Amino acid sequence: GAGRIVFQELSRINNAIKDGSINENPVFVKAMDDVKAEGKTLHLMGLVSPGGVHSHINHLEALVKMAAQRGVKTVRVHAFMDGRDVDPQSGADIMKGFVEFLAKVNEETGCDARVATVSGRYWAMDRDNRWERIKRAYDVIVNASDAEVCPVEGIKAYYEKDPRGDEFVEPFACHNEGVHAGDAVIFFNFRPDRARQMTRVFTDPKFDGFEREQIKLSHFDTITEYDPEFNVEVAFPKTFPENVLADVISQNGLKQLHTAETEKYAHVTFFLNGGIEEPKPGEERVLVPSPKVATYDLKPEMSAPEVTEKLVEAINEDRADFYIVNFANCDMVGHTGVFDAAVKAVEAVDTALSKVIPAILAKGGFALITADHGNADHMFDVDAEGHKHPFTAHTTNRVPFIVVDEKAKLNGIEDGRLSDIAPTMLTLAGLEPSKEMTGRVLATEE
Repeated sequence: GAGRIVFQELSRINNAIKDGSINENPVFVKAMDDVKAEGKTLHLMGLVSPGGVHSHINHLEALVKMAAQRGVKTVRVHAFMDGRDVDPQSGADIMKGFVEFLAKVNEETGCDARVATVSGRYWAMDRDNRWERIKRAYDVIVNASDAEVCPVEGIKAYYEKDPRGDEFVEPFACHNEGVHAGDAVIFFNFRPDRARQMTRVFTDPKFDGFEREQIKLSHFDTITEYDPEFNVEVAFPKTFPENVLADVISQNGLKQLHTAETEKYAHVTFFLNGGIEEPKPGEERVLVPSPKVATYDLKPEMSAPEVTEKLVEAINEDRADFYIVNFANCDMVGHTGVFDAAVKAVEAVDTALSKVIPAILAKGGFALITADHGNADHMFDVDAEGHKHPFTAHTTNRVPFIVVDEKAKLNGIEDGRLSDIAPTMLTLAGLEPSKEMTGRVLATEE
């Protein structure tokens, strides 16, 4: 929706580590210096993964080093395991490398930095208000335990129980004294959507998802902004691209409707609109609840039929000039690694488009169909012995960009980018892209 290349939080934080400015970040400095002065514990919480989608292990390691160098004596890591943006059983090796890193830092600085707890992201990073999952992880994080478990061995033991791997690792304590009043927590996930619920449990005095006694922390800091309503300190505050797609539509006095089911609702609202939660003037939003199933291979059609029904109804009623929809199936079911379910997911999207596209064309409109990454296009890897292993991560394969418009012609650009979509959509609609949009126009009407 930005119509330009936007440097995401991953790049901003990477650059701060590269130039050393992260070590002077006032939010991190204050939290670390306060726990050092009071003899309290610094807790680092987030997805321990090189995936770069929700977090990056390099950011965690930079924070551990910074804390140790500033003289923090006790650092505890609450590790959420990935298995979606990286291979499903890569977590044990990732954790092994991280534990070795901690041992080296401890030896060099005298810091006591350890992995305190481990939890699969299925539990700790829910985004669909399934508070029973969050509670499982939260209880293990905040409550002291006598357990002494090697995090690597604990993860491997779970693989024996459930070969689906890291995402589903049941929360367990490794060496955990618990979280206490006066401690500081830094949540190092940079992507907001799967970090909001756990943040609410720690920080919202009105939280009622489950019973818990709110801990009086000295700090609860987040590496990026998860929600402007949260009472937290943010280390890398938002930068907002101006005059994005939704702005231009609104500025031209036109109406727009954005719709998706719960799993992708943020993608057609918050993310599409440049990180702004508030709807633009003339913007209608339609949220359809995602199905309440443990994993989406159990219901690969998800809520696509309901999203389609509401969208076609809106088109037929002329409720907007622009319609933006995200069908979650290929991504969310692709993440499960279940091939047959992914086939059904793709078929569900085909069925949806077979109803949406004719409705648009009947109104004299045009449609652009694309994706921002792959997933269901690569469902398994084959090892040297010919055995198939589920592949659950996003892919960086090229994605289609389909223009459904009898009057349009392609402009011959072979290397289209996501930043080209908004200028193309606006141009086909007879609107001028904003001056901030540096993307190219891929198709024009003859």
